[in-house]
Amino acid sequence: MRAFLLVASLVMTAGSAVAEPAVVDVCAVTDPRLEELSGLASDGARLFAVNDSDNGRLQVQVLDRTCAITRTITTPNNPFDVEDLALAPDGTLWAADTGDNGKTRETVALHAVSPDGSARLHRLTYPDGKHDAEALLIDGSGIPHIVTKETIGSALVYRPASGLSEGAPTPLEQVARVSISTTDTPGGPLQNSVVTRLVTGGAMARDGRVAALRTYTDAYLFPVPDGDLAKALEGDPVRVPLAGEPQGEAIAFDPDGTLLSASEFGGTGTSSALRAVAGATALAVPPPPTTTTTSADTPAAADDTTPPTGDTRSPWPVVGGGAVALVLVGALVRRSRRRA
Repeated sequence: MRAFLLVASLVMTAGSAVAEPAVVDVCAVTDPRLEELSGLASDGARLFAVNDSDNGRLQVQVLDRTCAITRTITTPNNPFDVEDLALAPDGTLWAADTGDNGKTRETVALHAVSPDGSARLHRLTYPDGKHDAEALLIDGSGIPHIVTKETIGSALVYRPASGLSEGAPTPLEQVARVSISTTDTPGGPLQNSVVTRLVTGGAMARDGRVAALRTYTDAYLFPVPDGDLAKALEGDPVRVPLAGEPQGEAIAFDPDGTLLSASEFGGTGTSSALRAVAGATALAVPPPPTTTTTSADTPAAADDTTPPTGDTRSPWPVVGGGAVALVLVGALVRRSRRRA
């Protein structure tokens, strides 16, 4: 399906821009090594995935386009709670060891994994206390951005305040807030609308010009026209519903701009569908403003110099506001994982 056909499905709703393209099943992830599939990346020919569990070693599973595991990249690193995965242009796989359901970690970490299984460990510290985070974005300059999973208020965006170090922990700095409203998209681990605004994964397009964040139920596409990811994440995204995923946490872009998503399936079934939205990067581009021209043959009203009144909202309204407190926080907290 061509991108221009998908753009035609962009519709406006109160307080948001929503795209409703086809979400197509690609294949089924059935291997129990990925029953808690949390992070996903793609180079077009292969998929790379990490499981949200503690098996004593950081492992990246390599899948073909039928969702079959063809190889396991095993590293010597022992993570605490890996939640997301990103593929850099040089082939490095960045694993976000940033989960902290119990808010107990003094440091979080990024693991830079090479195809041969060697890995570099970079510990990080927040400037303002402990956070649980499940989304990692690598911008066009190769700078990692971590997006937190906030049950109350806006998601927070952090990036290293300096170059990453393998020695002492690298301080993070907060650079943005992401406001996401609750939606009526069905899915998620609880029948509670608040789960529809918790950020559970992230991905960047190959050219760095579109960022995606997902919740348990929806994907949000942010245009990044000038390379400033922090600024873009405070802008106006386009929402793509991903209905019916029991615990949707994995999201990635194919090099051609196709958006991929998948859910954990441990405890909810025997498989998870890998799903695709073709031409998704084109959906992130807002439509041009509508202009009205007056024909030279049509005279204007002689005395009408009063500006129009009525609804003066932007034709591209912001997604955000109205955060709802999560009263069932404990139900979302999974078992603690071994400290890195």
